[in-house]
Amino acid sequence: MNAEIFAEWLRRQGHRIYRTSSSYWYDAGPRVLQAFPYHWIISPDRKEIRELMLKNRIIALRYSAPADFCEGKASYHIVLGKDYELDLLKQKARNGVKRGLENFRIEEISFKRLAFEGWLLQEDTLIRQNRKRSMDRKQWERLCLAAEDLPGFHVFAALSGSELAGAVIVSRIGDIYSVPYAMSHCRFLRDHVNSALFYSVSNSLLKHEGVRSIFFTVQSLDAPANVDEFKLRMGFEPVLVRQNVVIHPYLRPFVNSALYSINEKLHKKFPASPILAKSEGILRFHLEGKLPVTEQTCPDFLKERIDALQIIT
Repeated sequence: MNAEIFAEWLRRQGHRIYRTSSSYWYDAGPRVLQAFPYHWIISPDRKEIRELMLKNRIIALRYSAPADFCEGKASYHIVLGKDYELDLLKQKARNGVKRGLENFRIEEISFKRLAFEGWLLQEDTLIRQNRKRSMDRKQWERLCLAAEDLPGFHVFAALSGSELAGAVIVSRIGDIYSVPYAMSHCRFLRDHVNSALFYSVSNSLLKHEGVRSIFFTVQSLDAPANVDEFKLRMGFEPVLVRQNVVIHPYLRPFVNSALYSINEKLHKKFPASPILAKSEGILRFHLEGKLPVTEQTCPDFLKERIDALQIIT
């Protein structure tokens, strides 16, 4: 599977795709672009970005740049390399995996089954993350069915009897597997469904010939701050990157702390609004990305990596 097949998956969902010299892009929101494949770390020049935005009247776009890039918010990708075995995990995580594997059966299922049975899992996951309004059932079904006959896409599920308890969508691009969606139902969390599912799938995928690593996620604009804590407890690694959120050059003079403050107040008043949540993240990442990394807010687990980068540079 290559990036063009991933692009076709997005097209089938109704997204518009753009191609530039450094990356692919899709409309993650109205006039807002996200670079993909998500694991690509790119360094587009100002001319490329300016032409993309002006030609297509793009309000904002987002991409991951190298850690030593000249600007961007200190951020992270969550990845997993080779050699992922149970005895390499810390005791608490290892015990969770063992208990989870006693309670659930992990197997590959069809995208059709995920489309119609998996919505309960996806909906419950979105509710836990306070993002219920970011997707509806029809969008979910279209997302799943769009991948049904595309090479490189798979679904793995954790089953309790015949019931879906959790699932992950995976896609292989070159030598890297990505996990664009993962979901589970809160009824099964105490039984360690996520531990069993993520360990079993990761252990299996990394044994495939020619696979170098698994990419799980890039730091979200609007998810809760603790959304990736589970992945870190499971032994997955954060990789330091600079997330760049670029605003249309004609709008840039109006993007300041005052505008952010207004958006933040509205977001607190209407926390379930996906538009306000995304715009809060876009403004925050853009404004912080203009500051030196030592003046930016970041998770504690990134601070050592940022300090090391400062020493090197």
